[in-house]
Amino acid sequence: MTEHMTGRHFLKEADFTPAEWVSFVNLAGELKAERAAGREQQRLAGKAIALIFEKTSTRTRAAFEVAAVHQGAATTYLDTSASQIGHKESIEDTARVLGRMYDAIEFRGDRQADVELLAESAGVPVYNGLTDDWHPTQMLADALTIREHVKKPFSDVISAYVGDARFNTGRSFLISAAMLGQDVRIIAPSGYEPPADVVELAESFAKDTGARITITDSLNAVEGADAISTDVWVSMGEAKEVWSERIGALLPYQVNAELMKKAPDAVFMHCLPAFHDQETAVGREVYEAFNVTELEVTDEVFRSPASVVFDQAENRLHTIKAVMVSTLS
Repeated sequence: MTEHMTGRHFLKEADFTPAEWVSFVNLAGELKAERAAGREQQRLAGKAIALIFEKTSTRTRAAFEVAAVHQGAATTYLDTSASQIGHKESIEDTARVLGRMYDAIEFRGDRQADVELLAESAGVPVYNGLTDDWHPTQMLADALTIREHVKKPFSDVISAYVGDARFNTGRSFLISAAMLGQDVRIIAPSGYEPPADVVELAESFAKDTGARITITDSLNAVEGADAISTDVWVSMGEAKEVWSERIGALLPYQVNAELMKKAPDAVFMHCLPAFHDQETAVGREVYEAFNVTELEVTDEVFRSPASVVFDQAENRLHTIKAVMVSTLS
């Protein structure tokens, strides 16, 4: 734990140096080992953390709440029906109120500008649980999972992301991998790549870390990969026309057994939830509308020995714990 992290916000990967980014991963590994050995110390006793969720969540909410319990802190969950934020009270005013009562604030919602405004106004550390632009807590979990399963220095790792890379997970994947010095390959159809400014930012990190960046539409780029990641293509409530366009463009980029054969030693990673069967409302709706039974990953790959998605999900707990301990203890 380094003193210069105390009081820092956690809004996006690029707010940190590569060395600081790795320090979160290192601390998460230490805290995970402490917990497993039954010798965890409560470094956040007496702390209180507000959890603002404009978007629903399973892993992010559970990870923040359980991490806080393990470290002796209390949490208050505030969703859109449990607070006035954005309805009767501005984000700035809400931040100023919560900052006087809580030691930190987590925000999961749509706009990056909203979490940035919280950070400007609260006077306490603010954590980005996910916005439309960035998903930094997920990237720390991914890094810890790669360390555990690939067992190579980050600079020797080949990480491939396959599918729709335009939004938060794809953007954060590229930046985090560049900060870690990886050989990072974004494999997406034309028009589904990360924005140019994000690529430029990744390239600026690569100059310092030695990362190798490839943006391509060729599935052959997964060859030699140590880890293959993807993310969902559709979301509940979107227009069917959007679903149709994305499914049509992305179906050739589905992570299936044939694709995994191109990188036989790779682990499969996904931030979850994944639409790999019809056991969800979205899965059934997609099948009824498009006669497609699996989307970004097949059930065969999702349930295969190569899949480390549930280790990845657990690591949300340990890495979020590391963020809170680093910034609050």
